[in-house]
Order: sequence, then C-alpha cells, then structure tokens
Amino acid sequence: MPEDTLPTPAEFAAHRVADAVTGHRDTVTGVLSRRDPRLLVVVGPCSVHDPGAALDYAALLAGAAERYADDLVVVLRAYLEKPRTVSGWTGLLPDPSLDGKGDIATGIRRGRAFLAEAAATGLPLAYEFVDPVLAHYVADLISWGAVGARTVASQPHRHLASWLPMPVGMKNCVSGHIGTAVDAVRAAGLSHAFPGVAADGRLTTLRSTGNPDAHLVLRGGPTPNYDAANVAAALTSLTAAGLPPRVVVDASHGNSGKDHDRQPAVVEDLAEQVAGGNRALVGVMVESYLSDGRQDLAVGRLRPDLSVTDSCLGWDRTVPLLETLARAARRRRG
Repeated sequence: MPEDTLPTPAEFAAHRVADAVTGHRDTVTGVLSRRDPRLLVVVGPCSVHDPGAALDYAALLAGAAERYADDLVVVLRAYLEKPRTVSGWTGLLPDPSLDGKGDIATGIRRGRAFLAEAAATGLPLAYEFVDPVLAHYVADLISWGAVGARTVASQPHRHLASWLPMPVGMKNCVSGHIGTAVDAVRAAGLSHAFPGVAADGRLTTLRSTGNPDAHLVLRGGPTPNYDAANVAAALTSLTAAGLPPRVVVDASHGNSGKDHDRQPAVVEDLAEQVAGGNRALVGVMVESYLSDGRQDLAVGRLRPDLSVTDSCLGWDRTVPLLETLARAARRRRG
C-alpha cells in the first residue's frame, strides 16, 4: 500500500553536494548575465522513469560536459514531475511505480536518491517545478529550474520562482504566445509573501526577495519560434518590458513538433545564430536519452533506456549536437 504520510523536507540533507550546487548556480548565472561567454546547454531525458538507466546517461553526459567545458555549460535534465493537459503519468516523484497508485512518499525518497547521485557526477541539474509543494523536497539539489508552458500563467508558480535560489526559465505558453512568459519573468523578479512548506513540514508564510535570474525560454507552440526572427522579436519584447534581453531556446516540444528527428535541424539553426554573434541567445535545450524514440507505458515490459514520455534523441545522435554547439560558442567568443 502507498505510504500517505509524507516525510518532511528537514529529513533530507544534501551537504555532500551543497557547495557544488551553489557553484553551479553561480556558473549558470554567469552565463545568463554574459559574464561567462559559454553557452548553456540543458540536455537529457524528457522525464526520468528508471533512475539506474538515467544515472548511466548522466555518466555519459558528465564525460561529454568535461570535454566541452571550455565552450559549454552542460546541465542534466533531471525531471521527476510531468505536467499533463488531461491525464497521463505524472512523473517519478508523484507516481514512482508508474501505475497511478500515487505513493508520493516513496517517490520523494527515490527521487531524492536519484538527484543526489546524479549531482555527485559533477553535473548541474535542471528541474521543472510542477507541484509547488514538492518543490521543497528537491530545490536544494537543483542548479537551473523551469516553469513550464502549462503553469507559466499560475500565480503560485510565479511566486515559487521568485523564492527559488537558482535561475528559473519561464517557458512561453502552449499557444506560442510569449507575453504571458514575459509577465512571469517580471513577476518572478518581484518580492512576494505566499504560503509554503517549512523544513519541518508545517505550512508557513514564505517571503521572497525576487529572482533576478528569471528568464524567458522559447519552446514553440502550434508553430516554431526558434528562428532568428522570432528570437529577435522575443528580445525586443523583453527590452520593452524592462528586462534583460536574453533567451534560452528549447529545440524540442513545439519547436520540433514533438518529433525528436527534427531536433538536430533546430539545433543547427540555433548554432548558426550563436556562431553569427547573437550573444543574447544564452542557452539551448535538447531532449536526449540513451536510445532513440519513446515507448508507451501500457505495452509490456518497459525498457529502461527509452523515454516513456516525449520522444528523445539517442545518445549517439546527441554527441554531434554538443560538438556543433561547442563549435558555435567558440566561434562567437572569437
């Protein structure tokens, strides 16, 4: 039976990697502010359904991150929650048995263990914060956060982003409209008081001072928005709103039509923009895993190496993209 009493955030500690996480956050902030000329690359599985296989992926990515460290700041997608338009698997944290039983307490323990081991590889970790309550169980291990297309208009998520101690990317909404995400960046930069979970598990009033590193992520919509014209329009919107002109662009989701085979062409286009000198294009996101494609949860025995949510590029097809982006960042640096 699922355990319905949740552990408190205070039951977990990440002292072993705390200093590294702080350093990674500072590095990401340096890239966003352009003090660091490298390119941010957030890469990894759409979602983690098999922690062991995801750690195998993390080991491969850590090796690549070291090879390209002069040009790229590589961050591992370590997503343990999945937003849903109607229904579907909601991620390892809320549903660790992948069967809808909702053993969240077990999910928190398994998820925390995975994040700690992934962080021990030396990689910074990226995370989409879906449930504001669960954020308190994972935030200390995360170096780059995201608020997704389905929650970017949510006041609780904007307040959460203002409180989180790492840079947070605000994705444009599913419609492709970027104004909502620009407003979210503005809101996250302000101070707020809002209810949240204390370390001892009690509800408390959280008071944020604002997140100066909130930024826009272009993820496309019914039509893509990764091309130079859309990137320029987004930068103009940010400037008009009094915000730093900087964007991260997601090569997946609406920008690839959720077709993993289209991601390489998107990355090539973005690399050309970077190599051409666009310093406001500060980062790229890629959905990648051990094997190409995806699988359905309902069909037989699950493969640990294949995504159960969005289709991902296999590892062998990911490495050339990292090389392409590193070469572009090197050329931009001059």
